[in-house]
Amino acid sequence: MKLFNRREFLASTTAVSVFTILKPNLVFGSKANSAVRIGIIGCGGRGTEVITEMAKNTGARIHAMADLFDYQLEKALPKYNQANNESGKATIDSANIYRGSEAYLQLINDPQVDAVLVSSPAYTHPGFLEAAVLAGKHVYCEKPAAPDVAGCKKVIEAGEKAAGKVSVAIGFQIRHASAYVEMANRIRNGSIGEIVSVQLYYISSRIGFNQPVGKSEAEYKIRNHFHFNELSGGIFLDQAIHMIDVCNWILDKTPETSIGRGNLKGGPDFGDVFTNYQVIFGYPADLGVSVHSTQTGPAFGDVCARFTGTKGVAEAHYSLGVFIEGDNAWDSGILRGVEPTPQQRAAGAFTSALHDSNTNKVKNFISSIESGNLINEAKSGATSTLSAILGRMSAETKTEARWNEMNASDHKYNVNLNLKQFDK
Repeated sequence: MKLFNRREFLASTTAVSVFTILKPNLVFGSKANSAVRIGIIGCGGRGTEVITEMAKNTGARIHAMADLFDYQLEKALPKYNQANNESGKATIDSANIYRGSEAYLQLINDPQVDAVLVSSPAYTHPGFLEAAVLAGKHVYCEKPAAPDVAGCKKVIEAGEKAAGKVSVAIGFQIRHASAYVEMANRIRNGSIGEIVSVQLYYISSRIGFNQPVGKSEAEYKIRNHFHFNELSGGIFLDQAIHMIDVCNWILDKTPETSIGRGNLKGGPDFGDVFTNYQVIFGYPADLGVSVHSTQTGPAFGDVCARFTGTKGVAEAHYSLGVFIEGDNAWDSGILRGVEPTPQQRAAGAFTSALHDSNTNKVKNFISSIESGNLINEAKSGATSTLSAILGRMSAETKTEARWNEMNASDHKYNVNLNLKQFDK
């Protein structure tokens, strides 16, 4: 999908009709049709997961969809219609299915769309989010905020424009996982005492290759965007960023320095994304935070945020429990790597700490629109992304990176893709 600047957007003849910020209480539906109408840009796996959650667990209806490729739309449409039908909502009208390099803009300009889910490759996030905000649409944008420093700054600026007008959510759903929320509250209330050190890790298996339908280099790169830093930001911004965001959220701080290592070992014979990172962040008050992130090998490992304090240790794993050990022991009830017994299943025991994270996240977003109690996660989402960029930068350069220097760099990737070739 095409990156565009604001001049191009405002100069577009189709953009004029939407360049009006609507009052929150008027931004969706009517008394006769009060469901929040969602449009999705980028119909891949993650976006499909999120928007079907919206349709099934809130009053929102999937109204429109946009993608660069026909085959992505064709694959996603039955899933979206099923999600609408299961909750008693209408299917998607064929007139609201947008294809090609300008599909995102057509969806944003659709006057019936109240909110936009941006789940296209990360390099498009800043431009698409800004365009949606300027059009008076609420926005749920997947993480990372951007692959580079300049993009993160653009997201922060868009958030400032959105303030008090529309909701902006960034897809860090762990902040809405009940077990993580309770652990965070206990840490802040002193259950583990003074925090001495933090260890974060995301150990994942190697990701595969998506075979393009055609022979275009642009399609090849977009279909495999996670293997290219300029399109996705790399694995540190795709996976480790979740634990970095948890750390920033709980500490209410961001790193000042970073020193790291990483390499391409065990990766495919294309792309430029490191397969592994070992990074040590320096946070305020002389707090060290280590981050290990891998995306190689045949088997998935573990994902964890571990906070060591003077009175205890708090650990939050995706599938090995969320708990505190020490003076103020506590357990969330998430099972620690064992299958539940029939009795535990009947009682609602869970093996995943994220079992309610997506549902809670989308409910919070839609509720903010319906109630007018708007949310704005643009700055926090961009800040966590910048934190991950700091770590990536130090590993790639093999030198210490400093927040102030990184922020002043305005680093921006140059993405040159001919997307007009996909228009029919």
